[in-house]
Amino acid sequence: MSHLSFTSPAPGYWAGQNVLASDWNSTKWQLKNRVSSLADIERHLTLSDEERAGILLTGTKLATAITPHYFNLIHPTDPDCPIRRQVIPRIEETHTDPSEMADPCGEDAHMPVPGLVHRYPDRVLFLVTDRCASYCRYCTRSRVVSGVSDQKLETQWDMAIDYLKRTPQVRDVLLSGGDPLLFSDAKLEKLLARLHAIPHIQFLRIGSRIPIFLPQRITPELCEMLRNFHPLFVSIHCNHPAELTSEVRDALGRLADAGVVMGNQSVLLDKVNDSVETQKELVQKLLMCRVRPYYLYQGDLIQGTSHLRTKIAKGIEIIEGLRGHTSGYAIPQYVVDGPGGGGKIPLNPQYIVESTDERTVLRNYEGREFVYPEAQVTPVLD
Repeated sequence: MSHLSFTSPAPGYWAGQNVLASDWNSTKWQLKNRVSSLADIERHLTLSDEERAGILLTGTKLATAITPHYFNLIHPTDPDCPIRRQVIPRIEETHTDPSEMADPCGEDAHMPVPGLVHRYPDRVLFLVTDRCASYCRYCTRSRVVSGVSDQKLETQWDMAIDYLKRTPQVRDVLLSGGDPLLFSDAKLEKLLARLHAIPHIQFLRIGSRIPIFLPQRITPELCEMLRNFHPLFVSIHCNHPAELTSEVRDALGRLADAGVVMGNQSVLLDKVNDSVETQKELVQKLLMCRVRPYYLYQGDLIQGTSHLRTKIAKGIEIIEGLRGHTSGYAIPQYVVDGPGGGGKIPLNPQYIVESTDERTVLRNYEGREFVYPEAQVTPVLD
């Protein structure tokens, strides 16, 4: 049906260890065998000086942890491997640009109770955990995620639920963190049930990188439980087409079959996905996995991430390169989070050439211009 391929990463580096298929497909085994130390990483990868120094010096900012599933996607010798750049620390993380912030989205200033961010009128962000299956080096919440920095996530569960009950304008709750799908089925079900029981909350969302880092977690039992809480949306986080393996495709298929609506939120990253060709393959593979490309984020101004950020012009170029060259369903909205708490601001190529009361001149994806006559108000005769 398509030339796009979904390869399997198993068993890769672990082949010589005679890993049983039952172990490889176990969430507990994947988490227990995460690669997290310099010795573990060097056992499999030839590190550059920048990577080795980064692993040694960045451990107090954001922990290193990579599931075997995801680690098997890393090129063993290329430091510019797009998978590698996302999860292997580099010494550049110790460099802080003057424009960078610990909390670039201004979440801490919009917490009515600890762990609950209420920045937009009708929706909230509920930070339910500070742990992930693997840790992205550009993490927006590196100030609290992974448990190694000075600031800790101290979510007050009962206070948060009480606030939501007392705030009827909230209709949409996004669970994030950390990764909520690290919770056991029972713990996640209990939380979803408490939120689902609040009458004015119309739907729930879960933000998760688990389907990409740990597709083994997306079990039939989990999906069957999630069926009870529709309308339920899951925002996955996939940045590169190589992340969409056959295991990931099947995990996403189980969620889709359970009626979960999925969108993808990716981050534009230097030497990872900053080309039209890579983005086009990514969004087309996502649609094949029944995931709608939702947001493409300009990198937040997180401390120690300048080496991963691109210029905004690059994102505009990518969106323009997609528009008209692939399905409209495949084109995400390019956004930047206004530094300091301004919220998501959409960024688009300029297609309006000229606009007057009489007409608007438009440019299409081919560069051709078209005149659209504006509606004229007809005078009303007495």
